[in-house]
Amino acid sequence: MDEIRATPFSAGLRRLCIEALEDGEQVVWQGRPDGVARMMMWRLLWWIGFPWLLLTVIAVRNDWINQAAQPLVMLGVAMVAAPLVMLLQDLQTLYLITDRRALILRTAWGRRTVSPTPFQAMDADFEILDIGGGAGHLNFASGRSRSPDTDYTGRYGFRFVRDAPRVRQILAGARAGRVRRLHTRKPAAITGAAARDA
Repeated sequence: MDEIRATPFSAGLRRLCIEALEDGEQVVWQGRPDGVARMMMWRLLWWIGFPWLLLTVIAVRNDWINQAAQPLVMLGVAMVAAPLVMLLQDLQTLYLITDRRALILRTAWGRRTVSPTPFQAMDADFEILDIGGGAGHLNFASGRSRSPDTDYTGRYGFRFVRDAPRVRQILAGARAGRVRRLHTRKPAAITGAAARDA
């Protein structure tokens, strides 16, 4: 999976990473969301979507529905496609911990976004929500407005991150000034190895 993650979107994420880092800022850790874990969390949509599409096709072929066919087909396609769309978004997302802040970089759907959180804006304690399969949400800030990285209570952080307890230790160490640097100012590449390290 790391090789897939490293191919189509790495160049755009690499450029955005170079632009986002401040002078002298050094990367301590980088990783990506576990898109497969998110897809599996939403697989219930497939259990509903595929039968929905099958029943809609049967109803159309037997002339049970006429004008309602198009919205019903579109709803079924949306349910089947939603987990794949989420996976594509995750492949275009990069999490960074530097010696100054945490960043979430995204190049999804042609929009380049950088969401920085300085250490002083973080909560005193970092919260982990285990979602199973070795992935979890690492929340490090509260009271944020709605975004793909915020839950319904306003808790903000890295979503669907692998080995969240280890990432929490790295973030706590970076905030305390105990850092082992991964890159200098201009990272050479966002590699599969770095994604595996996540």
